Amino acid sequence: MWFLRAEEISKSFGATQALLGVSFEAKKGEVLAVVGENGSGKSTLMRILAGEERPDSGRLLLDDAPYSPRDPLKARNHGVALIHQELALCPHLTVAENVELGGESHRGPVLSVAQMRSKAKSLLAEMGHPDLSPDIEVRRLPPAVQQVVEIAKALTRNASVIIFDEPTSSLGKDDVANLFRQIRNLRERGAAVIYISHFLDEVMEIADRATVLRDGSLVGTVDIAKTDIQELIRLMVGREVSELYPRSGHQPGEVLLDVEHLAGRKLPRDAVLQLRRGEVLGVAGLNGSGRTEFLRAICGLDRIVSGEITFAKWAGRAEVHDRWRQGMGFLSEDRKQEGLALKLSLAENLMMPRPGRKGLVRPSFQNARTKTWIERLGIKCKGPDQTVGHLSGGNQQKVALGRLLEQDVDLLLLDEPTRGIDLGSKSEIYKVIDELAVRGKSMLLVSSYLPELLGVCDRIAVMSRGVLGPPVDASLTNAELLMEACVK
Repeated sequence: MWFLRAEEISKSFGATQALLGVSFEAKKGEVLAVVGENGSGKSTLMRILAGEERPDSGRLLLDDAPYSPRDPLKARNHGVALIHQELALCPHLTVAENVELGGESHRGPVLSVAQMRSKAKSLLAEMGHPDLSPDIEVRRLPPAVQQVVEIAKALTRNASVIIFDEPTSSLGKDDVANLFRQIRNLRERGAAVIYISHFLDEVMEIADRATVLRDGSLVGTVDIAKTDIQELIRLMVGREVSELYPRSGHQPGEVLLDVEHLAGRKLPRDAVLQLRRGEVLGVAGLNGSGRTEFLRAICGLDRIVSGEITFAKWAGRAEVHDRWRQGMGFLSEDRKQEGLALKLSLAENLMMPRPGRKGLVRPSFQNARTKTWIERLGIKCKGPDQTVGHLSGGNQQKVALGRLLEQDVDLLLLDEPTRGIDLGSKSEIYKVIDELAVRGKSMLLVSSYLPELLGVCDRIAVMSRGVLGPPVDASLTNAELLMEACVK
């Protein structure tokens, strides 16, 4: 039985057509994935379902009755809950207070704390977390457990349609497995679950069907049991999966980076590595294994306790500004906090800082250089003066990468360079990485997505419990062997 139906939904923002006649259906006891590149209309469609946006035309039906929520509260009152990638919790309140927020239990005119605690504890136990205290402040919980609280918050309002928007972007492997158990429980309870993710391997594992959007239009809906990742990619981006990872013949040259038994204050504990010019070397590992700390120590952001680093002609430790002048660039996994100045323009982000620059940069030169990178990287924007914070995640990442390219650094330390961006943007970044390697640039690439490492890198090393293993040729390994090394 179809429970939620969207018919010919259209929505525009000024001259931008976000959705054009999109129809889809979700039923009780089903996980329906909605996939597509950034800009395909997924988020706009979900905001319409959750009452955060109103469609220009078309209609929604919920359990065969007209459904037209004017705000998120009315949507929740109808049993439709949207769980955003950035969780909507009050960190200073307890678990019970968050679960009951907006629908608190009362005894007469007085809040019943005992009832609130009891209801929260019962829900948490039902979700497989009987030991989670309803009295602990949410800010003290890890992200994966906060997500459990968000789901419990939806269930306490008897949500029958639960929408997950990129729920695993900041979760480790074990946390993803726990989340999938919660989603399967919701499906067994008869809920209609709508799941949005850029990780197609997750879609293949958790979804029953997938609805594909491209450029605001419906491409089609497929049964997961009757399709594969290659077909989903073809529907999403209009090209075959073999074109996702462009590979040219890399010719590694002399050693550019030599790391000898590097150890940080906590992580890494021991890292030995040689990286050659024209080589893409990947670093796999679980969250918390020390991958990020390894890159940050190399570029001077984190303190080194022991070990030696030789970069080109420079031996010894250095501050981050020294590494920048020497020709080493770092792309942070947190582009919003560390990688970009969101309130500044594309031009200002791309052109700062310039080592050795004297005086101000001429606006004409700055705009000309920015336009070059906009064209080369395919950055979708209004122009050099547009504020970076107004761009999509994929285009923001291209700006962050473009800043390193503008400085013409020899070594790029790339920490999760494609996290949270769509397949089209990923493919464009992979192409840039390949072109840089052909030009003799070197890249040390950290990624949680093993197919990415296997598709892009020449060699791959695994970081486990702070210790970096010896790199192996990417053509001689696979995802299973890499994961086995990650969990040792």
